[in-house]
Amino acid sequence: MDSENSSEQYDVLIVGAGHAGAQAAINLRQGKFEGTIGLFGDERAHPYERPPLSKEYLAGDKPFERILLRPEDFWGERGIDFQSGARVASVDPLAKTLRLANDREVAFGKLIWAAGGSPRMLPCPGAGAANIHAIRRKRDVDLIREQLDVAQRIVIVGGGYIGLEAAAVMRKMGKQVTVLEALDRVLARVAGPQLSRFYEGEHREQGVDIRLESMVELFETDERGRAVAAVLTSGESLPMDMGLIGIGIVPEVGPLVSAGAAGGNGVDIDSQCRTSLPDVYAIGDCAAHGNPYADGAHIRLESVQNANDMARVAAMHILGKPMDYDAVPWFWSNQYDLKLQTVGLSTGFDDCVLRGDPAERSFSLAYLRDGQLIALDCVNKTKDYAQGRALITAKVRPDREQLADAGLTLKEVALV
Repeated sequence: MDSENSSEQYDVLIVGAGHAGAQAAINLRQGKFEGTIGLFGDERAHPYERPPLSKEYLAGDKPFERILLRPEDFWGERGIDFQSGARVASVDPLAKTLRLANDREVAFGKLIWAAGGSPRMLPCPGAGAANIHAIRRKRDVDLIREQLDVAQRIVIVGGGYIGLEAAAVMRKMGKQVTVLEALDRVLARVAGPQLSRFYEGEHREQGVDIRLESMVELFETDERGRAVAAVLTSGESLPMDMGLIGIGIVPEVGPLVSAGAAGGNGVDIDSQCRTSLPDVYAIGDCAAHGNPYADGAHIRLESVQNANDMARVAAMHILGKPMDYDAVPWFWSNQYDLKLQTVGLSTGFDDCVLRGDPAERSFSLAYLRDGQLIALDCVNKTKDYAQGRALITAKVRPDREQLADAGLTLKEVALV
């Protein structure tokens, strides 16, 4: 059913075939939805997992077939019309139609917008060079891997999850790696200072040159249009064979906002994933929502957990079984032999308690606000992560001394 000529009208049309869009289609069918479903993705590939792109797929440890969300024939067998290479140019919410970039018009009964985002690139001279890449899609990583044989000096802009994961992979390959972070610590947007310092130390020990408070002024290019040096605002020039940019995404919501949907940084949704447009939902990375684990703040969450849970909420509403989105956020990151598992959101914490010894490379950081446990960063500490989720959901206020006692499990801390 991967046909360019299938019916141009769907009871539910899903725009975006990443984790959120694919899971919405799966949930609808699992809920016995019998109407027509269109799943439109702008990539040529079938729906696949995104996290391995900066880890196992970049490293060559997993072939593409192993990161597919479902086998290719799954979609057709379940009556889900998957169409690749379909990019939306505009939406008419009154006529309930959308127009694709190739000028095809498609009608819908309900629309689920799961278009995610595009990599945020640097607005500086030379940033469009052929050897400067983002890591967002399969084709990005395919291009990187094609060029790696002749690239030894790698400059990575951005010290978040993507940048650090890529740095770990590149060091394992024996590349010379420099990470440039504009802020005064890595992981500044997602973790507290103690975790930042730990990961800075680990990467430096592995041979990564981490430069904090460092920004790119421009990329010098050669006559072939390839970047050969990153020139910093300090004036320093770093010779390079390849650049990787990991500084976040720009939500893909232009057609919805142009159609009148409320939004700014993403498209605004209510607790049931509905936009301000009738019969139009938004889910995943592009959906701005009031999150109960962010003290009600209106945020976007870029995670597989958020994509999957929002997909379920939107599908259940369409199935006539409405539910509110209230899932506890969780994330993970693999770097070298370190498995970081995070549950909750540490934004706005006023106290941080260390459980265990970072020198042993197995510890947790517990974040509190007004005495309440709001998040945990667990490094090679799966039991803390598993038990901590229930405590964060229950909004417990643990005894600080007992929380710091790594000899007590988190379950025991909650009970005492």
